[in-house]
Amino acid sequence: MTSNNSELEKRLWDAANHFFAGAGLTSAQYSTPVLGLIFLKYADDKFKHAKAELDKKKKTGSRIRISATDYHAKGVLFVPEEASYSYLLNLPESASIGKAVNDAMKKIEEHNPVLKGVLPINYNILTNDVLFALLRNFDNITMDLEGDVFGKIYEYFLGKFAMSEGQKGGEFFTPTSIVKLIVEILEPYKGKILDPACGSGGMFVQSAKFVSEHKKNPAAEISIYGEEKTEQTIRLCKMNLAVHGLEGDIKQGNTYYEDIHKSFGKFDFVLANPPFNVSRIDKEKLKSDKRFPYGLPRNDNGNFLWIQIFWSALNDKGRAGFVMANSASDARQSELDIRKSLIEERGVDVMIAVSPNFFYTVTLPCTLWFLDKEKKNTNRKDKVLFIDARNIFRQIDRAHREFTPGQIQYVSNIARLYREEEIDVTQLEEMKDQWKKNFPKNKYRDISGLCRAATLDEIREQNYSLNPGRYVGVSEKDDDDGDFYEKIRELNEELELLNQESIKLQKIISENVIKIVS
Repeated sequence: MTSNNSELEKRLWDAANHFFAGAGLTSAQYSTPVLGLIFLKYADDKFKHAKAELDKKKKTGSRIRISATDYHAKGVLFVPEEASYSYLLNLPESASIGKAVNDAMKKIEEHNPVLKGVLPINYNILTNDVLFALLRNFDNITMDLEGDVFGKIYEYFLGKFAMSEGQKGGEFFTPTSIVKLIVEILEPYKGKILDPACGSGGMFVQSAKFVSEHKKNPAAEISIYGEEKTEQTIRLCKMNLAVHGLEGDIKQGNTYYEDIHKSFGKFDFVLANPPFNVSRIDKEKLKSDKRFPYGLPRNDNGNFLWIQIFWSALNDKGRAGFVMANSASDARQSELDIRKSLIEERGVDVMIAVSPNFFYTVTLPCTLWFLDKEKKNTNRKDKVLFIDARNIFRQIDRAHREFTPGQIQYVSNIARLYREEEIDVTQLEEMKDQWKKNFPKNKYRDISGLCRAATLDEIREQNYSLNPGRYVGVSEKDDDDGDFYEKIRELNEELELLNQESIKLQKIISENVIKIVS
């Protein structure tokens, strides 16, 4: 979520937040109804635009009736009159607005099977005053030619809700600048895309935007497949896709135990931000699952289950990009064995270290992993690119950071140079001087403190560590204190991780004691 959002987005958010604060509701209570109203306004505006076009084409005196099928053929949702935004907005104040909005959502689902069971129908929790205020507030949104204004507003609200809901928010929302960086490096131009921990669908939305920015139609170029364990989050995802003019095969399931899309070897791209360091997974259920070609980790941690799920879903030319806990880069014992196998198979392509405070749930830093099934057939097969981006960010507020568009392009262009691909300089202006200094000839080279293409032999010497800090080193200006601060930073990260694991263990011990006593 960028901090340079339009004044419209901020104004709409401030107004909505004011209404709910006055009603004494929490963000968890009103997030879905608000997002539902934004969706309704989007669907209604698109419908009216399509209706005008269809009415214009209809021959004078023709008895052929325009039906919902005609709108669906244009990629537009059918909105019956009593479900239209203007109908709701003009209801008398004596009417039950909550019931009317619920009925409107049901009618839209009835006429558009793709949305069956998706739209919120809990508007009875809101008073007439609050609902009328919200309807008037969102009536200020005017659809642009591409309809993307709704997508931007929906995304902005998702980010705000995630920030205010803390831990729960992190379960459905990955900060947009992180997603954009993953997409820029992965380059999902065409093919089947999977996110097996899809949350509210941000990976899909940014992939589609990437395709659009390269002058292609996302609906024709990419196919979207997602899996998510929480029904409520699936609804957010499907609405998010809809307000961006997208559709996808999004299904509910627990990815550890259910391979709903029969993903093995099927996908061109996998993008994900899975839950980190998940414990108490029943590995007995996974013993015969072919998605884990390097075996199951012996320790009680799900990180290397996720990594193998992503890897095994790729076809022979597939690429994966995902967020992962820093601890996975240096994990030992059975996790080291799995990591070693993946490296020796020439599967790891790029590793990027990201600074703390990018996420709403934890302050810990993270690492972005990029895998490539086709890398073994390239001249970089015996190398891995390490980028240390921990000093690249913009501070949003005291507790949150993000990448700017220029920073995203700066980092992704380093990967493009490494892969000997054409770079993109359309948004590089703010980083132009640094780019010219580090890559004056637009050719890849190792830069101390920033990037290094390490050989497989060097990685073996480091016991198959994939921690960028071990290879990149420190910049020239930080040489005096670099090693010291690097060690302090790593120790602090390890301490925070150990503290989290300690809390989990205390909970497990308490549960076991209660069972014994009772």
